[in-house]
Amino acid sequence: MSSTDGPDLAEAPEERCFLSTAEAAALERELLEDYRFGRQQLVEWCGHASAVAVTKVFPLPALPRKQRTALVVCGPEQNGAVGLACARHLRVFEYEPTIFYPTRSPDPLHRDLTTQCEKMDIPFLSYLPTEVQLINNAYRLVVDAVLGPGVEPAEVGGPCTRALATLKLLSIPLVSLDIPSGWDPETGGDAEDGLRPDVLVSLAAPKRCAGRFSGRHHFVAGRFVPDDVRRKFALRLPGYTGTDCVAAL
Repeated sequence: MSSTDGPDLAEAPEERCFLSTAEAAALERELLEDYRFGRQQLVEWCGHASAVAVTKVFPLPALPRKQRTALVVCGPEQNGAVGLACARHLRVFEYEPTIFYPTRSPDPLHRDLTTQCEKMDIPFLSYLPTEVQLINNAYRLVVDAVLGPGVEPAEVGGPCTRALATLKLLSIPLVSLDIPSGWDPETGGDAEDGLRPDVLVSLAAPKRCAGRFSGRHHFVAGRFVPDDVRRKFALRLPGYTGTDCVAAL
């Protein structure tokens, strides 16, 4: 989420749906500093909206009882916190999430979210099977909450890097939060050889790399962004229906 350090959006209307990394960071600063939203609030909103997006693509009534399972793979940065919140909301929505969180953050917010998930009896895997078919057989879908914009695989350590290598090989649907982990947020670099999600949930607003997303469903989870902030960043996004917190792109 970021300010106006990128190209002149007024001269590039075709890019008004997308934010650069700098613009995304500036938009988030505006929410935190000017509007005085808390980081936990933003994470909670994004996690709830991400879970709602999952329910729209994989509605519970259409799933057999044994296919309500979801594996949520979380990294140690903010996207991982959103993944933890998403997993908790999926449990509230009566799905059966399991979390793989190999590199745990000492950040108090991460610790709080982890405790909440544990208290709600959401299982945590101690390791991710390298036998891909075991994951395909055990889960209906996987949520990728490993890396967010500006976070490189090398920054989060070997376990997360190995997890991403496994996610690339899965045949079950993959839902990426904000950006597909490992993609360059500006150019979408690694879009061909990296993760190929079926569903992308852009948080607040789509990042530039979303222009290269070719999966089945793209949602934006930004209902919480005030109208004047949307105008300031020249965002042209679809409207939200009724009380929906996500909109399909």
